Amino acid sequence: MIRVLLADDQILVRGAFALLVNSADDMEVVGEAGTGDEAVALTRDLRPDVVLMDIRMPSTDGIEATRRIFADEGAISSKVLILTTFETDVNVLRSLRAGACGFLPKDTRPDALLEAIRTVAAGAALLSPGATRAVITRALSRPDATAPERLASLTAREREVLQLVAAGRSNQEIADELFVSPLTAKTHVGRILAKMGARDRVHLVIAAYEAGLL
Repeated sequence: MIRVLLADDQILVRGAFALLVNSADDMEVVGEAGTGDEAVALTRDLRPDVVLMDIRMPSTDGIEATRRIFADEGAISSKVLILTTFETDVNVLRSLRAGACGFLPKDTRPDALLEAIRTVAAGAALLSPGATRAVITRALSRPDATAPERLASLTAREREVLQLVAAGRSNQEIADELFVSPLTAKTHVGRILAKMGARDRVHLVIAAYEAGLL
């Protein structure tokens, strides 16, 4: 079972999400938080697989709560999926840099939201099309000065793999295109993540754009 924590300051919204999540055979709601502080505390205590996190909440907002969760060794195993009505480039990048694994608007279809929870729980990153555009736009307008230096540490093959990752290719698809084994493709991706200082594929794509590779 995928254990889900709901963090939203509106009781009716949490209730609707709870009904949806509990309707799935493979997941359950294990707790609800109405503030960012409660979300951090409950994540530490309950250690859910996924935290559905709103951004605008009293006192501590969802982005700061995400940062605290990611910095807490007792809660870092939990994945944060941001779900908000404010899909701006600033919010998207702040959320990702705080440690969020996904970012979706609240008008996401119910079936798509459940699938997003499964995706994030499995360790993959996920962005809505709007969030992806926001990330690219923001990265191009405000590049990271250290990104080119990190990019220079990549081998020619690793740059090739990075471009395929940015194009949305899976490890199997990368292996097929480069005529290598899936394990070799996975190894390349792992090394690139380490060299670029990225947590997952979404952060890797951000770093690639900031470095000017894409």
